[in-house]
Amino acid sequence: MNYSPNVPQAMRDGFRSALKTAWWMIRLTVTISLGVMLLQYFGIIALVSKWLTPLFLHIGLQGEAALVFITGALVNHYAAIAIIETIGFDARSITILALMCLCAHNLIVETAIQKKIGSSAVRMVVIRLLFAIISAMLLNAILPDSAGDVSTKKVQLVEDNFWVVLTHWALSTLSLTAKMFTIIVALTVLQRLLAELGAIRMMSKLLRPLLKAFGLPPKTSFLWIVAQTLGLAYGAAVMVEEKEAGKVSKRDLDLLNHHIAVSHSNIEDVMLFFSIGASLFWMFALRIVFAAAVVWERRFFTAYRQR
Repeated sequence: MNYSPNVPQAMRDGFRSALKTAWWMIRLTVTISLGVMLLQYFGIIALVSKWLTPLFLHIGLQGEAALVFITGALVNHYAAIAIIETIGFDARSITILALMCLCAHNLIVETAIQKKIGSSAVRMVVIRLLFAIISAMLLNAILPDSAGDVSTKKVQLVEDNFWVVLTHWALSTLSLTAKMFTIIVALTVLQRLLAELGAIRMMSKLLRPLLKAFGLPPKTSFLWIVAQTLGLAYGAAVMVEEKEAGKVSKRDLDLLNHHIAVSHSNIEDVMLFFSIGASLFWMFALRIVFAAAVVWERRFFTAYRQR
């Protein structure tokens, strides 16, 4: 008997599922974003970065680099880039900071998402911070020293008026949540349509050699593409839906989680840092190698425990 895809039903199911996932994601993001804004306003983030300044001096970066990394780790790339542009760094330092921020950014939100999918929150944070530090150490050893001048401008990190800061946060968060809702709904409906039409099976076959090299199961192909193009947060939203629908096993999602913890959003985020002087080669090469390494480590560790 020939199978006839039920496209309207797939779209309805995808939309209903997306509403539930989007509501959870938006609540999480707004709550954490407000908390981080308050930490930044009251100077807690700047204080933490001051404590880490000696560590950054040991990896060939000026002390202000600690502020860039902490801001990126707790907030996002846009905030980190704003500080880079305000303080002033040479191309070598920007490349090192870019790798660190690409490995470990928006940690609170993204770790909460990965935990919901089923991976250990502690393990995810350790992996991302560890590879951020390893990336910095490797690039500090590999890249030639730069004699470029570094600005000594002082950066004004926060607005003095709390209500101005709160208003700015509310407007930017409203814009972000609208974007999140649109993308999550569109992705979830698209995933249902592709599954209904058999396109995901085709993608799995085409990507099988690449995913095999990465240590990833073929069933994760669509989710891998989403994470690489749109990022962990949006990709994870679809991963939550896939997990609850029982279409991808917890083990497979955990392996994918390990990969995208280190390497995701390889279009927008990478191009943002490239636009201010970071090296495309190092941003791609190190993260791809690290992502494959962490997945294979997870597979070997799991197999060893089951012996």
